[in-house]
Amino acid sequence: MPKLLIASNNRGKLREFAEILPQLNVDLLIPADLGLKLDVDEIGATYAENARLKALTFARASGLLALGDDSGLEVDALAGAPGLYSARYSGEGASDADRRAKLVQELRRFPEPRPARFRCAIAVAQPDGNVQLFEETCEGQMILEERGTNGFGYDPIFFMPEHGRTMAELPSELKNQISHRARAALAALPYIQNLLKG
Repeated sequence: MPKLLIASNNRGKLREFAEILPQLNVDLLIPADLGLKLDVDEIGATYAENARLKALTFARASGLLALGDDSGLEVDALAGAPGLYSARYSGEGASDADRRAKLVQELRRFPEPRPARFRCAIAVAQPDGNVQLFEETCEGQMILEERGTNGFGYDPIFFMPEHGRTMAELPSELKNQISHRARAALAALPYIQNLLKG
């Protein structure tokens, strides 16, 4: 069976990609499954650059097709922050709850609807250095009270008006069709399938 390496040691991310891309008849792996211990500094100026760095580093190290992703939350009232720094918004070692609390505090001075979006870039890299990029967004609004438990990061305060729920209140089946990561992964799917056939 062909292999696809997810350029992350987060097993939750591996599970999410497996749920988003069940059509891929591949063995999905993370670097730890191969005994690979690499840290990739996310020094890119964009999500796409970070995704590319991760995918290319792991494709070259493993000799396998690798998928890297980078994503963040962009709030219009905060000029696109936290953006690239979404995971480090409250400093190193902060929890998801810490980051949400800081963001809610900053948003209190802005009236509703507080438009925002999640953005995800996915890079698919071959060991020879060839990289293809896919980028998608998921639009919504920020709310000040947390709702839902089916998610992580900023999901409990990211409200989706067309569904009347936060990202964390959505069932996994729906989230895995409409989230920024799902949309980017589904955009990449035909390209990955073609590479695996070749």
